[in-house]
Amino acid sequence: MNTLVNRTAVVTGAASGIGKALAHRLAREGCHLALVDIDGEALERARGEFASTGRTVSLHVANVADRARMLALPEEVLAAHGHVHLLVNNAGVSVAGRFEEVGLEDLDWIFGVNFWGMVHGCKAFLPHLRREPEAHIVNLCSSFGLLGFAGKTGYSATKFAVRGFSEALRAELLGSPVGLTVVYPGAVDTNIVRAGRAVNEAQREAEARFITGRAIPTDRVASRIVQGIRRNSARVLIGLDYHLIDWLARLSPDLSQEVTARLSQRMPF
Repeated sequence: MNTLVNRTAVVTGAASGIGKALAHRLAREGCHLALVDIDGEALERARGEFASTGRTVSLHVANVADRARMLALPEEVLAAHGHVHLLVNNAGVSVAGRFEEVGLEDLDWIFGVNFWGMVHGCKAFLPHLRREPEAHIVNLCSSFGLLGFAGKTGYSATKFAVRGFSEALRAELLGSPVGLTVVYPGAVDTNIVRAGRAVNEAQREAEARFITGRAIPTDRVASRIVQGIRRNSARVLIGLDYHLIDWLARLSPDLSQEVTARLSQRMPF
C-alpha cells in the first residue's frame, strides 16, 4: 500500500498485545480503526487510548471462531467507516502440553481461533478489499509455523496451517489490488500463554516466564508489520533467532528437526 492515511484497518485481537500495539501504530500512520476482540470490556478500556488520535475508531465484540458472527462483521464495519482497506488477522490463543496429555476439545478450540478465525476474516472481508484500488491482508503466524516444538503440537499445527493457507492465497491474489503478508514473530511480550490453556498451571507459568525473559517488544513487532505492509512483503520474520531457525529448516530439514527436538527437551515447560 502506497499510503495508510485515511485508510480503514480491521484488527482482530485488538484489545491487547500485538493487536493493540499495531492499532496504535496504524493510527499514527493515519488509519481509521475497526477494533475487534472477544473481550468487550477490554475493548472499552482501549477506546480511551485512541481518543486523542483524531481517527475514527469503532469497536466490535466478536469471537473470530464464530463463523456467523464473522460473516456479519463487514456490514458493521462498512456502516461505521464506508470502506475497508486493511485486514489484520491477529487474534490467537495457545495450548501447552504434550499431545498425549492434551484433550481433543483443546485442539478444536485452538483451531477454531488460530486457523478458522483467520479463514473467517479473509472470507468475510476479501470481497470488500477487492473493491479498493489498493488493499492488504496481514496474517499473524509464528516461529512455531517454521518448526514444530515439543509441547506445542496443537499450536504448531495451527500455525503451519496459517502459513500454508496464506502462501496459497497470496498466489491467488497475484496481480490483484490486494497484497498479503505473513508475520512470523518469535517470543513476544503478550498475555497469550497465561490467557491460554495448559495441562497444568506450573507448566503455563514456566512457559510464560521463559517467553518474558526473551520477549520482543510489541512496538517493534508493530513497526515491522507496517514496514511489511508498505513493501507488500510475503514474509516478515522478527527476531534473529528465528531467522536462523528458518535458515536451518530450509538448509537441512532433518538436522533442524533433530536440533529442535533436543532443544525442546531442555525447555522448562
